[in-house]
Amino acid sequence: MSDHQLTAQEASTRIAEAADLSALEALRVEYLGKQGSISGLLKTLGKMSPEERQEKAPAIQALRQSVADALTARKDEMEAAELEARLATETIDLTLPAPQAPKGSVHPVSQVMDELAEIFADLGFAVATGPEIEDDWYNFTALNMPESHPARAMHDTFYFPDAAPKGGKMLLRTHTSPVQVRTMMAEGAPLRIIAPGRVYRSDSDATHTPMFHQIEGLVIDRDIHLGHLKWTLETFLKAFFETEDIVLRLRPSYFPFTEPSVEVDVGFAIENGQDGKLRRILGGSGDEPGHGWMELLGSGMVNRRVIEFAGLDPDEWQGFAFGLGVDRLAMLKYGMDDLRAFFDGDSRWLSHYGFSPFDQPTLSAGVGAKA
Repeated sequence: MSDHQLTAQEASTRIAEAADLSALEALRVEYLGKQGSISGLLKTLGKMSPEERQEKAPAIQALRQSVADALTARKDEMEAAELEARLATETIDLTLPAPQAPKGSVHPVSQVMDELAEIFADLGFAVATGPEIEDDWYNFTALNMPESHPARAMHDTFYFPDAAPKGGKMLLRTHTSPVQVRTMMAEGAPLRIIAPGRVYRSDSDATHTPMFHQIEGLVIDRDIHLGHLKWTLETFLKAFFETEDIVLRLRPSYFPFTEPSVEVDVGFAIENGQDGKLRRILGGSGDEPGHGWMELLGSGMVNRRVIEFAGLDPDEWQGFAFGLGVDRLAMLKYGMDDLRAFFDGDSRWLSHYGFSPFDQPTLSAGVGAKA
């Protein structure tokens, strides 16, 4: 009998002998928690060669599934026994009105926003907000995009007919970067903020909508360099996706408000899901067989001109910034395949993908723990 079979047999016996739900939960954490023994076996797969992984992965996955099924079956058995005992002792006063059933759930975008705020708060970032109806000076000019700058053509912008108070145009902001400028002007430096919120662009298909959600990060301090940016993004992504097997690739790019600018790719593997469909699982280097690179966000060192526009001295202060779509993060983490469903208001979709209002993200419990 193999080691995995012995582990499965031992786990099955201990699960069957669990006296109550708290003991069962302790066993779940011991085997399947983030630091559990079986979770530790799964983490070793990323370090194996493709041949070793092909040989050993099925047994480890089967072990994990066996223990998960045993835990579920034992939990169902305990809950059924508990319910039967309650029904045998409780009586119902039929003259009382029926209790109101709970309605609604937390939208995945709101849940992911809370998850992001929790992670970045632990890294010392404050949350900053700004107006959604913006002056084009903050939205473009202060971000190194004057009226003649070709980068303005990259944004399909919703403009208002009324002029801004100081001239120029009023518009629906195309990104949350204006919040960075406003915060630098209001608070100075050093600074460490995230700016989540709604943004607007004239675009609509399965992966784009006229309104979507974005989060941007900004750090301004002395002696900041790209190494700080890479570490911050790695730490954030490992916490958000709850895996240490995150490999980033930085590619040179161009954004008018950062110099140098980099696109950030994350490695992924293609695996068969339980429904038989292929899906992308983050982890490993994208250069390995069966793996690839997925573009996830844009970032870079804050352009000197942007720091000057914000009233700071670029010779004294440096910084990095990054931005990514919250909706896309939710799709990637929780398995949605059409962005438009986020805004349809379909109660069936919300019931399936929604979160309990009591499921507050915490780093200790895992920011993605779904009730």
